[in-house]
Amino acid sequence: MTTVRDIDWAVWTPNEVATLLYVVRDGQVLLMEKKRGIGAGKINGPGGRVHPQETALAAAVRETEEELRVTPLDAREAGEVLFHMLDGPAIHIHVFRADGLSGEPRETEEAVPVWVSADAVPFDRMWEDDRYWFPHLLAGRWFVARTVFRGDDLVSYEIVTPES
Repeated sequence: MTTVRDIDWAVWTPNEVATLLYVVRDGQVLLMEKKRGIGAGKINGPGGRVHPQETALAAAVRETEEELRVTPLDAREAGEVLFHMLDGPAIHIHVFRADGLSGEPRETEEAVPVWVSADAVPFDRMWEDDRYWFPHLLAGRWFVARTVFRGDDLVSYEIVTPES
């Protein structure tokens, strides 16, 4: 079985580069129930693939606008998730946080918006590794999460912060 320790992360090469973006405002976090694609049925933040010639920040804003019909304000990169699937893609995910938004979130073909209390994040409906790195995002601590999955099951993970 391959674990986080078995991978040479210095030379690890993802198949895709993607984003996630979380709006945190007044003790609430804007999440979404994903309707299709990788993670369909799970709760997550808006995000998706970074297009060629597009920055990760531009992709995060674009995906949030497409999936929830809102524009995040003052988004900044909060961390990274190196998401290695033993039976699927390897994805380098740039994670962003914004403290505000323009517009009201609306359901689209891709997602249903969900506001939750930052104290009651529904980790049981999210990717299993989120419970380990998401508190760093909420606390404003930079992080790198290295994860290994088989299907939807977390096989191994490691969180690296500047303090570690």
